[in-house]
Amino acid sequence: MKKSSRLTLDRILQSQGFGTRKWCRSLITDGEVRIDGQLITDYRTNFDTTDFAFELYGEVWPYREHVYIALNKPVNVECSRKPSHHPSVLTLLSEECTWRDVQPVGRLDHDTTGLLLLSDDGAFIHAQSSPKRHIPKVYLATTHEPVTEELVVQLLNGVQLHDEPELLAALVCRKVAEYRCEIILEQGKYHQVKRMLAAAGNHCTALQRITIGHLTLEQLGLDEGEWCYLEEHHLSLLVP
Repeated sequence: MKKSSRLTLDRILQSQGFGTRKWCRSLITDGEVRIDGQLITDYRTNFDTTDFAFELYGEVWPYREHVYIALNKPVNVECSRKPSHHPSVLTLLSEECTWRDVQPVGRLDHDTTGLLLLSDDGAFIHAQSSPKRHIPKVYLATTHEPVTEELVVQLLNGVQLHDEPELLAALVCRKVAEYRCEIILEQGKYHQVKRMLAAAGNHCTALQRITIGHLTLEQLGLDEGEWCYLEEHHLSLLVP
């Protein structure tokens, strides 16, 4: 359920990532903001944020208490605010997201592509990252050697990884092409898919995450590098 509150217009703009409070006030007094087509120049005017929207820069912006984002991550970007060798994934988002302190939910390696969630909602990030939730994630792995029946069986039965006390097994593993397999995992161990394939005697040459819970890249229709806001019906799919 959406939380209702009343905020002054400058605070609304600031909360939505349009800059400092001082800058947001100047946008309003300079006549850049309209509500329902009406020009508002008094930044002290307050509004109920429930189902609220405003027009700025010629675009209508719905008020969002928090933002939930899906990105189709390309190669050679890092899921970090302080990247080491490649640009941060945050550089692919809008400036408003930066002001809102949006962060990745978990990580994909710099050379792994596919579905990545981001948000400014700390509770959501924690819940989605928690191993207790058992949220399945679907990966497409391209391999160096052909995918054999023996490889599939090994991954389903479990393989031993260094520093892991127990065998790690795929929930589902199936061959989809001679050099490609689909792997579904609940855990999120470091480099897990790559390490599992290596432990089973193969090597991962490319990796893409295509599904989290029941939310798929295909449903979102995002090309690599593209992102979108997630709405309530999307969020309802992020379940085990």
